[in-house]
Amino acid sequence: MAEYRVGVLGATGAVGQKFIHLLRNHPWFKVTALGASERSAGKTYRDAANWVESSEMPSDIADMVVTTCEPGKMDVDFVFSGMDAAIAGDIEMAFAKAGIPVITNARVYRQHENVPLMVPEVNPDHAELIHSQDFDPNGKGFIVTNPNCVCIPLTTALKPIYDAFGVEKIILTSMQAVSGAGYPGVPSLDILCNIVPYIGGEEEKIALEPLKLLGTLENGKVKFADLPIHATATRVPVINGHLLSVTASLKKKPASIDEVIDVVKNWKSPIDDLNLPSAPKPPVRLYEDPRFPQPRHQSEYENGMQVGMGRLRMANVMDISFNALGHNTVRGAAGCSILNAEYLHAKGYFK
Repeated sequence: MAEYRVGVLGATGAVGQKFIHLLRNHPWFKVTALGASERSAGKTYRDAANWVESSEMPSDIADMVVTTCEPGKMDVDFVFSGMDAAIAGDIEMAFAKAGIPVITNARVYRQHENVPLMVPEVNPDHAELIHSQDFDPNGKGFIVTNPNCVCIPLTTALKPIYDAFGVEKIILTSMQAVSGAGYPGVPSLDILCNIVPYIGGEEEKIALEPLKLLGTLENGKVKFADLPIHATATRVPVINGHLLSVTASLKKKPASIDEVIDVVKNWKSPIDDLNLPSAPKPPVRLYEDPRFPQPRHQSEYENGMQVGMGRLRMANVMDISFNALGHNTVRGAAGCSILNAEYLHAKGYFK
């Protein structure tokens, strides 16, 4: 099997730590470099990072010396980026220009017309946008992004229905876990025994990013889906797992809810045959018990990569409604980046 030397940018942060946790014992990717701020550079990782993962810090990572996030400091084949969007743009661009591919969770380049915003089960063909990037004249360096942590479970659960019936519009409410706010996250006096009914900047991303994800490639560009989305983003006292309540109007009206259920249950993911190490089987699990999925019980299924779907039913307003659940720091962040990288390897994008 191929083995790539990979770096993690923003390695000391919460998303960076999740990358390190998920990449331990990966069959293809080995972490060989850790990038962080000048404050952390020169320290061992155990001294630089406030480790917040529930698993033990890997011993080989703990003794690794952290560098600054500069291409010349990291001898790697490609990098994962868990950096904050406020600083990610110039740094990720520098790596791409230096011929080092960047697989990023940051939002900076999600709407760049030549950068894939990708969930492999939803729009793997968008990887072709890489060929139109000109960050690196030699063609080795490129940028691939993954979406917001709500948009991933939303579009993954919606994809079978979207393909079979078409979707005219969506109304959704997201109930988002506190880990989505990073570490240390939401102050305890704001979230304990409480729900915060607004998350700044979140609703705009939920309304926009699915349009690119569900769009079609035409003449080397993405034609965005025509799909109005009205989103309400809330923060709830749950550690991990974003639960969505979704109501949709369909272009083709199903004869019954059984027709929709059959479509979801029989959907074949476009990456099923690639046997990617992080790909969940199945990517969407439909629960018949109306109590499920629940963040506490189902968000860790398939190593946190499976999207749970439940309460799929006909709606009194619009056509159908359902709940969708995704582990926000795994499926909704680092895990999706890793799956993107696995897909890019399988399709020969790493030169």
